[in-house]
Parts: sequence; structure tokens; C-alpha cells
Amino acid sequence: MSTPTPSAAPPLTQPPDPHPRSPGFRVPDGAIDCHIHLFGPASRYPFNPCSRYSCADALPSTHIAMQKVLGLSGAVVVSGGGYGQDTTHLEEVLSHYPDHFRGVALLPDNVTTEHIARLDRLGVRGARFVSAGHSGALPRLSKKVAGLVADFGWHIQFYPAGDDLVAHASELLELGMTIVLDHFAAIPASGGVHQPAFECLLRMLESGRVWVKLSGPMRCDPNDFPYASVEPLARALVARAPERLLWGSDWPHVNMNGRLMPNDGDLLDLFAHWVPDESIRQRILVEHPRAVYGFGASPAGA
Repeated sequence: MSTPTPSAAPPLTQPPDPHPRSPGFRVPDGAIDCHIHLFGPASRYPFNPCSRYSCADALPSTHIAMQKVLGLSGAVVVSGGGYGQDTTHLEEVLSHYPDHFRGVALLPDNVTTEHIARLDRLGVRGARFVSAGHSGALPRLSKKVAGLVADFGWHIQFYPAGDDLVAHASELLELGMTIVLDHFAAIPASGGVHQPAFECLLRMLESGRVWVKLSGPMRCDPNDFPYASVEPLARALVARAPERLLWGSDWPHVNMNGRLMPNDGDLLDLFAHWVPDESIRQRILVEHPRAVYGFGASPAGA
């Protein structure tokens, strides 16, 4: 993949709400946030000049403190697009905080088996690819790289754009691997549950090899919290395939300039609104992420 030419310094995205509220429901013991990004310190980890954004420091220590407020036990660090296909920052985070985080990497196109093995030892469990609808120094789906990570038992994390899941569904399923789709598969929520992309998602979930994250509702709805048009999609997924769902906050919510920044406690409460059944919440927040990302068994009694 050719690297895009930077046109200007990436814009600074607004920071997350620094005062997360405790959720209004009891978060089950052992709950995992399956989608966060970490950045900084900026003095050591400069942003890729082709990034769509830059971000103030979003440090592991800050997120660990937030985990305590929200009642979470860990999180999955997805290599931020701000760093392109450089895994250095992710590797340092995982090496210093092995009990709190697992990882998903944006791998370089020429990644080696040795590189993947090193990431695997640190706790990386998936390789992320994006569709052509996303700009920046980001990896597109590669059968070669998919084959390399399959040997380590990793999954493919894929971020579509708009309704282009339909165009990629067959290619993803033909890999024969576990697939995790980001942010409601990026399906425009305004199209409702009968649009072709959402019907395609439901068919993919029936394969038993595909997961979808109830995450990033702001990526599917251009309006502000509570992202009302996303609720029918969330409730349809919970009704149809509760055994194939994960949850993530998408903290620190980059690319939200000009929009209302949500509070992370409110985002967890929104999840509970979508998923009123406590037993299904337990599966989505605790059991599923521990199976997909290798956090180990649920705490006793969870």
C-alpha cells in the first residue's frame, strides 16, 4: 500500500470528558472494554503526518483510573490510526501493563512472523484492517497478513465505512477466520434495520465466526448523545445474536470536533438501556471479551 502524502499537520481532536460518571447500573465483575485507543506521551510518540487527527495524551494510567470509576477490569487497546502502522507504542503499553490490557494491532504491510510473535507474547490478539472508505496510513485487508496472524490464533478486526460491509462480506468470510467488526460495522444508523448492509451483517453473524462491537455509536449517527437512531440496530442485534456481541467505549473518542463529547459513564448506561437483560450484559461485558481476547477466566462469582 502506498503511503498517502500529508497535506498539513493533523488537526488536534477535542479531549474526552475528564470526569467520567459511575454508571447507574451494577457493572458485572470482570467487565472488559473491547475498544479503546491510547496516545502519548507526545514527546516520545509523535503522530504519523498522514493521520487524520492528533490527540492530547491519553495515557494508560488515565484509563486505568477510569476503569475503577466505571467498574471495569481491563480493556483492549486498538492501535490508534494516529500512529499509522507502527506498533511501537502499543508494544510499550502492553509490556508495562500486562494485567490491564490486551491489544489489536495495525500491522505494517511487510510484517514478519518474528514481529507477530513478539506482539503475541505481549498480548496482541488481533490484526485490524480498514476499508478504502477510511483515509490515512492504515492497512487494507491482506490475505497474506491474515494468513500469518492465523498461525498465532489471532482474529481479523475490520472497520468498514458507510454501507460497504456488503462489498467486503464474502472476502472476509472466505478467510475462514474469526472476524470482529468495529462500531456496529459502521452501518449508517439512519438507514434502519432493513437496509442491505444491516441485513448483510445479520447473515454474517449466522456463520458463528463473526462478532460485532456495540461500540462507537457516534460513528454511525452524526447527532449527539444518546444517538437515538442507533438504538433499533442495537436492540435488533441483541434480539437476534446476543452470543456474537462485544462492547467498547472507543475512548478517547477522537474526531469529535464540533460535536458534543459523551461522558463514558453515560455510554455504559446507554449500553445497559440497549441490553436490559442482566444475563446478556454479563455475556457481552465479561464472558465474550475474555474468550476473544484471552483475559483469562471470569472472576469468581462474576
